[in-house]
Amino acid sequence: MPFSKVLGQESAVATLERALAIGRVHHAYRFEGPPGVGKELAAFALAQALVCERGGGCGECSPCRRAVTLSADDPRVPLHPDVVLLGRGLYRGLLGGSSSEATGISVEQVRRIVLARIGFPPHEGRALVFIVREADEITQQAANALLKTLEEPHERTHFVLLTSRPRRLLDTIRSRTLPVRFAPLADRVVASLLEARGLDPSVAPLAQGSASLALELADPEAKQERDAFSEAAFAALAAPDLAPALKLAEGQKKGRDGLKAQLAFFAQAVASDARATVGSNPQRALSRALQHRTVLEAIADVERNVQPALALEAMFVRLRSG
Repeated sequence: MPFSKVLGQESAVATLERALAIGRVHHAYRFEGPPGVGKELAAFALAQALVCERGGGCGECSPCRRAVTLSADDPRVPLHPDVVLLGRGLYRGLLGGSSSEATGISVEQVRRIVLARIGFPPHEGRALVFIVREADEITQQAANALLKTLEEPHERTHFVLLTSRPRRLLDTIRSRTLPVRFAPLADRVVASLLEARGLDPSVAPLAQGSASLALELADPEAKQERDAFSEAAFAALAAPDLAPALKLAEGQKKGRDGLKAQLAFFAQAVASDARATVGSNPQRALSRALQHRTVLEAIADVERNVQPALALEAMFVRLRSG
């Protein structure tokens, strides 16, 4: 997975390639930017370059191939022993029932996957690379356990923290990592990614520069489910009382991530309606804009682990009273 596979992020890629060229790769990077814009691709490309037996990430040698190939069985982690992946719930089987990691990357994961390994040199001699998915989900206890390692890592050890919400990281973590910023992808890049997968490129302008969101938008089954939720939500807003809204909230079966996705699509539908009516009906457009903000507040509630049904009920109460 050479850097050429990372599309639309010329500035970030140039920064990393320059560091590799002069032999000054930082020991701890923070790749920050919206979801689905290539942060993880770039992280694996950097890891590949660091472990490549030819140097620079040829993409063809055994270390390069193993660095970006995930195991077939859980946990789905790189086959290369010196490229280590961390993420919420990734090592559920290894950590056992005592740590479900429902709300964050636990201190148990940091201790068993990072700290137990950090005192040893790379297995194959070139570099040891830790990639942390959604690093803003590291719990405070786990973050504190990482601090000394991030500040003074062993030689040839590198960390890449991936986050779409960098402000949620502890200041102590932020101060020990070097930011590399990833921008939203251009619509043409998103459209080309969809076309390459045989999907409808017309949804690219709705994807907010995110390839992952574009793939969800283009999936027929997901589109049907998304449209059904948005239609029910709009109907609940127009109903004479709260009964339909409460029924929709009580019938919510999705988990936190699923509900966040549905709410994000609903917010997008509200925003689209505001843009479509701003010229012909400014008052309605203003109302939709305020509703959009309320839906985003509901997404924030879900991220703070408010019970899904309660988050939906509170959202509809605010929407109807606005």
